[in-house]
Amino acid sequence: MKKKKTTHTICFANNKGGSGKSTTCANLGSALAAMGRKVLLVDGDMQLNLSLSFLDEEEVLALASGGKNLYTAVTQEKELSEFIIPGGQENIDLIPSSTLMSQIEMDLFPKWQREFILSKLLSGIKESGVYDYILIDAPPTLGGWVMNILIASDYVIVPVEATPWGLFGLANMFEFIGKIRQMAPGLSILGVLITKVDERKNYYHQTAQTLRELEDIRVFDNVIHVDSAIEWAQDASSTVVVYKRSARSAKEYLNLAKEVDQLCQ
Repeated sequence: MKKKKTTHTICFANNKGGSGKSTTCANLGSALAAMGRKVLLVDGDMQLNLSLSFLDEEEVLALASGGKNLYTAVTQEKELSEFIIPGGQENIDLIPSSTLMSQIEMDLFPKWQREFILSKLLSGIKESGVYDYILIDAPPTLGGWVMNILIASDYVIVPVEATPWGLFGLANMFEFIGKIRQMAPGLSILGVLITKVDERKNYYHQTAQTLRELEDIRVFDNVIHVDSAIEWAQDASSTVVVYKRSARSAKEYLNLAKEVDQLCQ
């Protein structure tokens, strides 16, 4: 009898927009899949960027306006396995998002134990042991939906851009995670990932030093540099790991995947 996998659920969260959450979620998932890990991606953001990293715009919009998406699953409280589609890369599956996720907070408000809905809907997939990793892309907020995502996760990765405003609001993010851990004590911060790095600029070094001085917060050894190949990959509805494996950023995501995989063992 084949042994079930231990499924690790990791979400990507930062209340500041533009930190690289969706890009990190997509490319880390792609890199883990390239290593032979079985990965389920869950697009929890109304902007659909995670979905657009694997499917063309027409298909993403059709899924978003149809019934096979995360919004339908959560609002109707249906088992999420019914909403899984192939991700277009070996070892990758996807639960796409919907633009209607913009109103998910309002839809969740009257529901009983609303903070635990996503956790409940994911439980069957996690217990099945089909996937090594479930990666969830969270929107840039600190509301009830992100609370759902954090409670459903084992770990959170916090991407932080190496820019003058990159650290803005980070203390609020950590405080929010701390409060969530009172309801989900198993949740831990896997690490902070520094993104959009340009080593020619002094503020990268200032950002890195500030983050590495934080107590009890891991900063990943690997960082992600600014790389136009990432944008070209996004334009092609792909990840840089698939689009241009020789690119600097692709190698960085592959190294990050090894680091994450080792930490989760």
